[in-house]
Amino acid sequence: MKLDGLRVLVVEDEALIAMLIEDTLADLGCLVVGVAPTLEEALQRISSLTFDAAILDVNLNGDDSYPAAMDLARRRIPFVFSTGYGAVAIPEPLKGVPFVVKPFEASDLERVLTAVLQEPREAN
Repeated sequence: MKLDGLRVLVVEDEALIAMLIEDTLADLGCLVVGVAPTLEEALQRISSLTFDAAILDVNLNGDDSYPAAMDLARRRIPFVFSTGYGAVAIPEPLKGVPFVVKPFEASDLERVLTAVLQEPREAN
């Protein structure tokens, strides 16, 4: 598989959805390095863990994940959004970030992760 060995941080506040994402990533050959259910935990894990990509739920129990997204962008770590709201939930500065709409299939997640990993990242 093309995602074999990819280390992924999952930012998701719903425990059952986080487990489904973890299982899906494992099926795709990825290694989940951590799950962050809150924005605060996401920011902490972004600064303390080593990983290749992240999946961010847009809405974290009433907080949005955009500060974490901006931190990932600054660090040039690829990420995708996971949302139940579609593109309308993503603010203008982050409109180009790939996303999957919940509920999604493994093939959807594989497609967006593959796409984001192939995008050239500009140096800061």
